[in-house]
Amino acid sequence: MRAIIYHRHDDIRLEEVPIPTIGPGELLVRVAGCGLCGSDLLKIQQRAASPVKLGHELTGMVVEDGFGVTRFAPGQRVVVAHHVPCGECRYCRHGNVSMCAAFKSSNLDPCGFADYVRVPSGHAQRVTLALPDSLSDEAGSFTEPLACVVRAVRRSAAQPGDLAVVVGLGTIGLLMAQTLRAAGIEVLGLDTVPERLTFAGAYGVAAANATETRLAERVRALSDGRGADLVVLTAGGEPAFTQALRLARAGGAVHLFAATPGVQAQLDLDELYHRELTIQTTYSSSPEDLRAALDLLASGQVRVEGLYSHRLPLARFDEGVALFASRQARKVYFEIADQAP
Repeated sequence: MRAIIYHRHDDIRLEEVPIPTIGPGELLVRVAGCGLCGSDLLKIQQRAASPVKLGHELTGMVVEDGFGVTRFAPGQRVVVAHHVPCGECRYCRHGNVSMCAAFKSSNLDPCGFADYVRVPSGHAQRVTLALPDSLSDEAGSFTEPLACVVRAVRRSAAQPGDLAVVVGLGTIGLLMAQTLRAAGIEVLGLDTVPERLTFAGAYGVAAANATETRLAERVRALSDGRGADLVVLTAGGEPAFTQALRLARAGGAVHLFAATPGVQAQLDLDELYHRELTIQTTYSSSPEDLRAALDLLASGQVRVEGLYSHRLPLARFDEGVALFASRQARKVYFEIADQAP
């Protein structure tokens, strides 16, 4: 079978590898397709040392089930996440599942960008879900990134009737805006790219240019003069963080939902203290968030049609990465099943 194998940041190959052999409690899944995540791109751009497994936004069909598997059967369509927490350590007990050692070390075999993946028993039990007939493989592939968004919204403690400002209206920003609205929270999206502002309107997201001179006044007008209850940064950078602090109300929160390698920001600790501002972060998702995300997709509360701008075969993996890195693509989906042996 074929798989994308990472040797170095500048040596990523589509190679022939053996189809994985499964054991008790495991699944062999034929991958239908897999989305390219920003974290995949970040690993490449940061020149991560091998071994690196790329691809985790996948759906597929079970072709073989190991001894003891009762939840799934061959022929069943599934969505599979790549990390699974132990559920027992201190991090898991405190809700910090993405800090769990088991979570960090677990993954699919060989990777998401492959014709077939072996789904370990822990994954099969906790982070593999049946894909409803109402959802396409493409739509189902948004389950894992949407689950990360769900966890951020849940940890933010935002309440119905609050105002949230979402900074960055790429794919993740639009997922974030829709998830917040599904929770009864009013949303204003910000970006500097005119095409993204227009595109957001197709999803019913009110949007404004982040460079607008009277933006703070607009936010206050939407919130009875108080400012945003929550500001979510899906696009990083020191200027965006500084702006977020200005837009947040007294007692409000700024939530970091974007990797910003090497970026530092100065904080006025006295301002944080006197305004009771909270700075939050989340990274990845939990098994519960995956189930909630799939429900949001299946119910239509979060729409994803149109978010994939490019669909490519695995043989054009390098092209997909280049399109994503240069921002010529909103989101890239690699169609795999049609080319599988």
